[in-house]
Amino acid sequence: MTTTNDDAIGRWLAASLDAPADAWAAWREGSHAMLPAGVRFDAVRLPVELVHAAAADSPHATVAEHLTAALDGPVICDPARWYYALVPARTSETWTSGLARCLGFGTWLGVPRPDLTEHALLHWSTPMNTPGALCAPTAVAALAERGHEHLIPPADQEFPRP
Repeated sequence: MTTTNDDAIGRWLAASLDAPADAWAAWREGSHAMLPAGVRFDAVRLPVELVHAAAADSPHATVAEHLTAALDGPVICDPARWYYALVPARTSETWTSGLARCLGFGTWLGVPRPDLTEHALLHWSTPMNTPGALCAPTAVAALAERGHEHLIPPADQEFPRP
C-alpha cells in the first residue's frame, strides 16, 4: 500500500472476510484478494463493450475518466471481459436492470490492492476514494442504459436491404 488512505481502504475491504489477513497476504503477493459480495459491497458486472460504448461520446480522454465522472465511485476492470462497479451491499436484492448483473451475497469477487490502478490484468479503473465510498446504483444503471443505446440502433431505424 502506498498511502494511509490506501491502508484504510484496504482495511475496510479486507474486513469483509472472517480472516482479513488473508486479503492482505494475497495483495502482498501481488495478486488480487477474493472477497465476498453482499457483506461490504455488491458489484454490478458490466460488459467491456457496454462501458466503452457509454464512454464513446464522452468529453473525457479515457474510459477511466468517464467512469469517474459518471459514477463517482470505485470500478474494478478485468480488461478481457468486465468492469465491476462496487455498489452498496444488498443492491442485488432490488437491482432491476437487465443490461448488467448485480452480484450479491453468495458470490465472490477478485479485488486488486487499493493502489493498483495500472495493470494488464485485474486493476482499479477508478479507485475507491475513501473507505465505504461506493457507486450509486442508479448511476450504474444509467451508464449501462447509455452504453446499450449506443450499441443498439433505434427500433425505427431502417436497415439496408441486401
